[in-house]
Amino acid sequence: MKLLNTHPVKKSDLGFHGNLFGGKLLAWLDASAAGFACEFCDTPRMVTISIDKCIFKRPAKEGQLIKIYGAVEKIGDTSIKLKLEARSHNVYNGKQNIILETFITFVRIDEQGDAIPISDRVRNKVMYEKAVEEPHMDNKDLEGTDLQWTNKG
Repeated sequence: MKLLNTHPVKKSDLGFHGNLFGGKLLAWLDASAAGFACEFCDTPRMVTISIDKCIFKRPAKEGQLIKIYGAVEKIGDTSIKLKLEARSHNVYNGKQNIILETFITFVRIDEQGDAIPISDRVRNKVMYEKAVEEPHMDNKDLEGTDLQWTNKG
């Protein structure tokens, strides 16, 4: 997963019980994911269409760092689904604990707000990255793309 953002938890970010306010964390996740979707899809016109179920696994406290990681899960004709993780980071030992995991889906839109296709070049980028991560793929898995698959052992 790619590191998208880091946020220090400040007193103004806390809820009634002294933990990071859930709405603040969701805002950080959505903003980080939106930037990643725009960068990955080479367009500033990406909008959030859904955020999957969010289960807060543990609290975050004042003074902790929250690191937000993301990865492309799936890409469709007009949409991209990202996997997001928010992790607390201990600056003393580098240990990270997952605070929240979720999936966020974005849609590419035109000036009128209508969904438009994500470019084939971007879609091929996803196929290439999956081929690199999963070397057991063969040329048949890459049919319909402009990639040349070579297995350099």
